[in-house]
Amino acid sequence: MHDESTVTAGPGLEAEQGVVDTLYSRLDAIRDEANVRLVEVRRSGPSGSPQNRSERDAFATLYEDRIAQLDAVEDRLCFGRLDMAVGERLYVGRIGLSDEDHVPLLTDWRAPAATPFYAATAAHPSGVVNRRHLTTRGRKVMAVEDDVLDVEALRASGQEESLAGEGALLAALDARRTGRMGDIVATIQSEQDAVIRAPLQGALVVQGGPGTGKTAVALHRAAYLLYHHRELLERRGVLLIGPSASFLRYIDHVLPSLGETGAVSTTLAGLVRGIGPTVRESDDVALLKGRADMAGVIRAAVRERQRVPRKDQEFRIDGRPVVLKRSDVREAQSRARRDGKPHNEARAAFAKDMITRLARQVADYLGPETEEEDRKEIARDLRDDRDIRIAINLCWLPVTPVALLRDVLSKRHLLDACASRLSVDERDLLFRSADAPLTDADIPLLDEAAELLGELPQAAARKDDRKAELRYAKEVLEIVGGNGVVTAEMLADRMQAPTLQRSVAERASEDRSWTYGHVVVDEAQELSPMAWRMLLRRCPSRSFTIVGDVAQTSSPAGTRWWPETMDPQFQAGWNLRELTVSYRIPAAVAEAAQSFARAAGLPVSEISAAREVDDAVSAISVPHAADVVERAVLAAAGEAAALEERGGGLVAIIASAEMVTALAAVAPEGVEVLTARDAKGLEYDAVVVADPAAVAHVPQDLYVALTRPTRRLVLVHSGRLPEGLAAEH
Repeated sequence: MHDESTVTAGPGLEAEQGVVDTLYSRLDAIRDEANVRLVEVRRSGPSGSPQNRSERDAFATLYEDRIAQLDAVEDRLCFGRLDMAVGERLYVGRIGLSDEDHVPLLTDWRAPAATPFYAATAAHPSGVVNRRHLTTRGRKVMAVEDDVLDVEALRASGQEESLAGEGALLAALDARRTGRMGDIVATIQSEQDAVIRAPLQGALVVQGGPGTGKTAVALHRAAYLLYHHRELLERRGVLLIGPSASFLRYIDHVLPSLGETGAVSTTLAGLVRGIGPTVRESDDVALLKGRADMAGVIRAAVRERQRVPRKDQEFRIDGRPVVLKRSDVREAQSRARRDGKPHNEARAAFAKDMITRLARQVADYLGPETEEEDRKEIARDLRDDRDIRIAINLCWLPVTPVALLRDVLSKRHLLDACASRLSVDERDLLFRSADAPLTDADIPLLDEAAELLGELPQAAARKDDRKAELRYAKEVLEIVGGNGVVTAEMLADRMQAPTLQRSVAERASEDRSWTYGHVVVDEAQELSPMAWRMLLRRCPSRSFTIVGDVAQTSSPAGTRWWPETMDPQFQAGWNLRELTVSYRIPAAVAEAAQSFARAAGLPVSEISAAREVDDAVSAISVPHAADVVERAVLAAAGEAAALEERGGGLVAIIASAEMVTALAAVAPEGVEVLTARDAKGLEYDAVVVADPAAVAHVPQDLYVALTRPTRRLVLVHSGRLPEGLAAEH
C-alpha cells in the first residue's frame, strides 16, 4: 500500500510516471547512502584489531553487494500494479522498496504478496480487481495496459477503467527481437507461475514445445529460489547450464535484471577447466561416448596408471642393494587407495610409503643400531636418486585428464584393456589418432577423469594452502567472535587479497569440486547419461530444474522419453510439469511445425499458439537445387527490409551444415546464417529455412528450425517439401 502523499492515483501515463519517478528517486537515495557508507568504511583503513578489521571488511562487502544489486535493477524497476478488492494498491517490481518511514513502495515480484500478479485469472481473480502492466524505457513510462479481472467490483468502486493496447502479453511477444531475451516477469501466466514457485526439493522437469517460455521460466525460477531460500542457496549458489556460448550471451542479463547476481551460468564445457574449443563429434561416436558405461572405461584408464612392475627391480644406494619388490608396490598402492583420495593426490602417499619400505631395507642392511637421523638421511638419498624416483613414478603416474583420454583413445593396447567390455566394433569407433582434436562428446569423459584423478601435485598444494587459510580464518573468528556477520571464507579472501571482493559465483566457478544448492539445465533433452553424471556430482542434494523438449532432441545420446533418463538418475525424486501455450510462435507456424513433427514421428507436445499473424508462413520453390542459396539470400534480404520499415528486427537463414558456408559468404549484413543446432534456444523475427529437405535428414533439426520465428517463416526449396509441410503448403 502506498502513501497517498507520494503516489498519484488515477489512470494514464502521467499518473504512473509520477509513481515511477518516486520509485527511482528512492532507489537513488538508497544507492547514494550505500555509496557514502562504503566510502566511510574504506577510509577507515586496515588498522585495528582482527575483529574490527573483519567487521569492516564484512560491511564493505555488504555495501558493495547492495550497490551492485541496485545497479542491476535500474532497467524496468517497476512493471506492474495490482488494484485489490479490499482497496489496497500494490506496485510490483524487480526488488522491494520502502520509504524512509518503512512504508512499502514497491513489492518484490517474488514475494507472496505479488503472486496474484501472475496467478490471478478472470475465473479466479484472487481478490484482484484490476491488473495494470507498465511498459517503461529507461525511467520513462511508455505505455500502460489494464487487465480487468472483476468488472463488477471495479464498477462498484467507482474506478472503472478501460483496457489499452492489445494486452501486455501479446504486446511483449509482438515486439521485435533485439538479440536478447525479453524477460517475462510482467507477462508470466498461471501455467508458468506454478512452475516458478514449485518446491525446491527434488528434480522438476519442465517439458514444453517451442515458444512456451521454458527458458524464461527456468531463469525466473532460479531468481525465485534464490529469493525464498536465501540462507541455503547464498552459501552454495545456483548453477545454470546452457547449450552454447551464444545462448548464454542471449540470456546473460535476465537474472541480474531481476536483482540476482549469485548464479554461475556456463556450458557443460565451461565446467571443465583448461579445455579450448572442441569440434562436434560424429553421431555414432557421440552415442557411444554418452553411454554410462564409459565411466568404467575412464576408471580403468586411471587404474592402469597404477602399475606393478613385471619383476622386482634392484638398485644400489652408496653401494648397498635395495629392491623395489612387486609385493611392496601392490601393498603400497592398496594403502594409498584406502584414503579415498583421487589418483594424483594419492600418489604422494604411495611414494612416501615406497620410500619408507626401501629405507627400511637399507637400515636393516646397516643393522639395528642405525639411528633415527641416519634413517632420515637414507630416505633423502632414496628420494634424490634419479633411477629410484623414475621407478616409483612409473608405478603411479600423475596425469592430466586430457593426457589420460588422449592416451586411452589413441593407444590400441590401452583401449583394448580399458574398454574390454565393449565390442571390437565399438572400440574401433572410439580409436583415434593422438593429435585428434577434442570433441563435445569428450567433455563428460574429461570431467569423469578429472573427478578420479584430482589435482596435479602443484595444484593440490595450492588447494592445501587454501584449506590452511580457512582453518586460520576459523580460528580468528573463534577468538574474536564473528557474530555471524563474517564467514571464514570471507575473512580468508580478505586476508589473501584485501581489495578483492569474491562472490559465491566467483569462488564456485574457480573450484571444480564446488557443490551447488540448485542446478538449472536448459535444453536438457540433449544431455547424455555421462553428462548427467557431470551435473549430479555438482549437486549431491539432487535439487534441479530441468527444462527441455524431447521433440527437439538432436543429440544421438540425448533423451527421447523423460522417464528413461530421469528414473536412473533421480529414482522417485522427480516430477514432470508441462507447458502447453506457445506465446512466441504464430499459430500458422506452430501448425506447420507440428504437422511436420507428427509426420516424422517425433514425440511432439501438443501446444496452443496464443498469436495469430497474417501471412506467417510462405514457401518459395526454385527450379534447381543450385538456386536455393541465391533465392534464400534474396528472401532474407526482403524480410530484413520489411522489418526495417516497422522499426527493425532479426533475420536468420537456417540451413544444413553443408550449405551454411556458401550462404554465409553471400548473406546480407545483419542476417545470421547458422545450422538448426546452433539456433536451438534462440529466436528471430523472421527465419528463412534453406532446403528444408536437407535439414530434415535429422527430423529434430528441421523441427527446431521451423519453430525459431516470431513473425515470418519462409521455406526455400527445390522440388518437394518434407512430408507434413507439403500438405500444409
